[in-house]
Amino acid sequence: METAGRVTRRRVHTRARLLDAAFAVFAAKGYGRVSIEEVCEEAGFSRGAFYSNFATLDELFFALYQQRADLIAAQVADALAQDGPDLDVPASVDRVTEVLLLDVDWLLVKTDFLVHAARHPVVARALLEHRARLREAIADRLSRARGHTALPAVLGDVDGAAHAVVAAYDGVTTQLLLDRDVETARIWLKQLLTALLTDGSRTPAT
Repeated sequence: METAGRVTRRRVHTRARLLDAAFAVFAAKGYGRVSIEEVCEEAGFSRGAFYSNFATLDELFFALYQQRADLIAAQVADALAQDGPDLDVPASVDRVTEVLLLDVDWLLVKTDFLVHAARHPVVARALLEHRARLREAIADRLSRARGHTALPAVLGDVDGAAHAVVAAYDGVTTQLLLDRDVETARIWLKQLLTALLTDGSRTPAT
């Protein structure tokens, strides 16, 4: 007879495999063109395994988005925290750009979720909460470092700067989804974020 702990571990493993399979299928085909059977086939499970973890495909999609979005937010916070009390803008921008731009599949899934959320207010609230957490992580880092790195006055405050950073990312990744040119997107995002987070008049130290 299986112990409760073993059953729980097996269920956690099953759920993780379903989420990974769903990510692959949604990225390849798009939300709305995927069936429960396709997710199960990708994961190597039966429909019973699916329904023991999720009631609907919508619930799975929502869980997938939250899992990946929380991971990205944590990675961004991590990347911004590596300079200690000082903020090396170019180095921080490099790290954040690496985290945010390399996964085109994530951008496809995120865009599908955005379209889905635009038609469903409850889902939209979840998306807005994630974006707010991402901005808060950026604003918190900028706030702790502003004694060392002044922000351009036009942004107003650290919250304004955080909004600008997320908006720049949104714009650059829209182009990335169309041309799949990750290197160009990375260059543009680095330039935009550096321009946003400095006064534009600084020259490298000699």
